[in-house]
Amino acid sequence: MVLKTVRELPDNCSIDEIADRIEFLAAVQKGFDQLDRGEGIPHEEIKRQLASWLTS
Repeated sequence: MVLKTVRELPDNCSIDEIADRIEFLAAVQKGFDQLDRGEGIPHEEIKRQLASWLTS
């Protein structure tokens, strides 16, 4: 996954941009893994949390 990501980036990407992209993809994968294990937050709970944040 890392090599594919690096190959798809423009040639002028900085090391920081590459690291940021890899870190982002790792976080997304971690989230998918959590969902696969049933550790996600139900949609209704997220809606309640968002509503709370937006009214604060």
